[in-house]
Amino acid sequence: MALHLSILLILTGLTGVHNKVTTVSKVSVKARGSITIPCLYDPMYRNNVKYLCQGYTFFNCVVVVKQTTTHSSGKDLICDHKSQRIFTVTIKDLRIKDEHFWCSVEIKNGADDGSRFQLSVTSGLPDLYVDHQEISGFIGDSITISCNYSIAGEIKWCKLGRSCVTGQSGAIDGTNVTIDSGGPDVFHVSMRGLSTGSIGWYLCVKGDLQMPVHVNVTEKLTTTTLATTGLSTGGQTQHSSSVDLNCLIITLSLLIVIVLVTLFVWIMLRKHKQNKPESSAFTTAEADATYCNVKPKMKTSVKCEEEVLYSTVGFKSSDQRPCAETDVDALYSSVVTTKHKRVKQAKAQDTDVSYSTLAMTGQNS
Repeated sequence: MALHLSILLILTGLTGVHNKVTTVSKVSVKARGSITIPCLYDPMYRNNVKYLCQGYTFFNCVVVVKQTTTHSSGKDLICDHKSQRIFTVTIKDLRIKDEHFWCSVEIKNGADDGSRFQLSVTSGLPDLYVDHQEISGFIGDSITISCNYSIAGEIKWCKLGRSCVTGQSGAIDGTNVTIDSGGPDVFHVSMRGLSTGSIGWYLCVKGDLQMPVHVNVTEKLTTTTLATTGLSTGGQTQHSSSVDLNCLIITLSLLIVIVLVTLFVWIMLRKHKQNKPESSAFTTAEADATYCNVKPKMKTSVKCEEEVLYSTVGFKSSDQRPCAETDVDALYSSVVTTKHKRVKQAKAQDTDVSYSTLAMTGQNS
């Protein structure tokens, strides 16, 4: 009985207590680098405190980082995504001796629960790695992940806590998956027909090594945002970029300034044209005025009661009439006659002279 109890304690110390936490088994990482490990937990642990523990056995492990808020600061980071029932732990500045860790959940009035994972820290390139652990895509689109390796073993693409695709094609949660061996040291995983059910943590698997990759899926915007997707080196990342509003604002501002300046210049030119004819009207009137002396011609007949006045009208040329051949000048003159008494002989006097001012109006062709 004592032997059985000891074996039970050893097994629970190695594997955890309730086994309601699921994580990776073995991950290869580079020294001085960092890695993010997903830990899937049972819905009953949604509101429990999560923590990362280091050590070979669960009961003797040392707490590395414990969840106190949504994000913890320091060397290591822990974050709980309750909607996905996953908490992630990010371990930074890894050293060769860092090897055994536990994804752990604190249980009040009972033994804590946890699941162990192993880190294989190397001085060179890891034996299995991806360029980026985070990749995004749009609903209905496809993404491609490149898994680089340097070891032998079976190739798989798995979703954490769910099924795996082991052949060239398959499906996980309604998403089509194809695996293409791109060369002796890399294989490509394509996921087509993405949906919200495609969101989650996946594993590149080669032999006994696993590399976690998080897939995020969002809805494509088609109205105000220009969505673009692109793969980084190795086809690992896709991102979206929106229309640069700053360029649009700058362009509109420049157009407004140009319109305002043009309008101001047009108003000034219009005022200048209106003022110029008014100022020159008086000069034209004076230049076009024609003066003449009207002298009465005395009649010898004494029966005439009125004297006939003859007027010689002369045109005064104007420099402001460039089209003299087509202009028609109208001269208007008022002639005043003077009556005289019947006299035999009279001399012309100054009072008998009538002066008239003739004004010419020019009609332009």
